[in-house]
Amino acid sequence: MNNLLRLIGNRLIALPIMVFGVTILVFFLMSFSPIDPAYSALGEGASQEALNAYRESHGLNDPWIVQYGNFMVGLFQGDLGTYGANEASVGDKIAQALPITLQLTFFGLVIAVVLATILGVVSAVYRDKWPDQIIRVFSIACIATPSFWLAVLLILLFTVTLNNMLPAAGALPDISKDPAGYFARMALPSFALGVPVAGQLTRVIRTSMVEELDKDYVRTAIGAGIPRSIVIARNVLRNALITPVTVLGLRIGYLIGGAVVIEVIFNLPGMGMTIVQGVQNNYPTLVQGVTLTVALTFIVINVVVDMLYILIDPRIRTV
Repeated sequence: MNNLLRLIGNRLIALPIMVFGVTILVFFLMSFSPIDPAYSALGEGASQEALNAYRESHGLNDPWIVQYGNFMVGLFQGDLGTYGANEASVGDKIAQALPITLQLTFFGLVIAVVLATILGVVSAVYRDKWPDQIIRVFSIACIATPSFWLAVLLILLFTVTLNNMLPAAGALPDISKDPAGYFARMALPSFALGVPVAGQLTRVIRTSMVEELDKDYVRTAIGAGIPRSIVIARNVLRNALITPVTVLGLRIGYLIGGAVVIEVIFNLPGMGMTIVQGVQNNYPTLVQGVTLTVALTFIVINVVVDMLYILIDPRIRTV
């Protein structure tokens, strides 16, 4: 137990250090942007006096280190700055967009995990037989299929060919008021996001399952009269999921990044559409806030996955 607490404590101590590094990197890179926030906010027709006044009032004339310090102070207070001529809050915009991105990432993750677990286990149990061969070909096809290309194919099939069976555009319904409409709207983007990851996880789970099935304790348990299905469900599957959980932590970053692209294709008002809006309208503070939020979300999720990995694998607790 002491080792477990120590390992979890190390992860929690590393969290603020990684967050600090990300804030420096994002702020430093955005400082090289050729876009003048004053022009973005006031427009190119603004007078020089108005531009100078805006830069002075928003601290844009301060040294880089001072600007970063002011940014960190605002960040700890929950203030990511403003954007646009009406000085809309970046934090409020992200608060509206982030839940949609997280929902899409979650549904994509569920699809990936469910598909990969079923296909990986079946492939390992029927190793080198026809179900295994079919699943291996399918997993390779999933890996080779980019999410954005699969998204286009899904739109052509379910929206165009099947006469809008599943919508690919339009407002996202409220799940509490119209759950059927909500899940129908999220189905295509979630599937497009999760299938490529499912292909990768399927191969990892199959490999882990095959390694576990070849171990002595499996043969001993089956030889003692325990049904093979129970041995697989209670022992083999749990031990085989240790490696996939580690891989899944890295794939979550792919899912978050892929969600940004998928949102643009399916016109979902998440972080992807928000960052496109920031780029198209020259809002560097909005781009900076979205980039930082996505990076921090990825870091926090990976720390949580690391902690789950520690809880799943008892051997790590003794390290």
